[in-house]
Amino acid sequence: MKTRAQTASHVRAYRQRQMAAGNREVTLVLSSDAVAFIDELKQRHQLPNRSQALMQLIEQGRATAQQN
Repeated sequence: MKTRAQTASHVRAYRQRQMAAGNREVTLVLSSDAVAFIDELKQRHQLPNRSQALMQLIEQGRATAQQN
């Protein structure tokens, strides 16, 4: 079992790798309905996490905005 210090070190390293890759962490406050929608999208498209479901929605929104 990992200690708190090991877990904190693992999370810190993960965040550093994400930042080095040009990614940023964002905290969102969403309604239960919005989270359920994201989870449904995640499951329907067999995505591994909510972030990828949100990225899919953002890309669709960008494509729509560029058409207008």
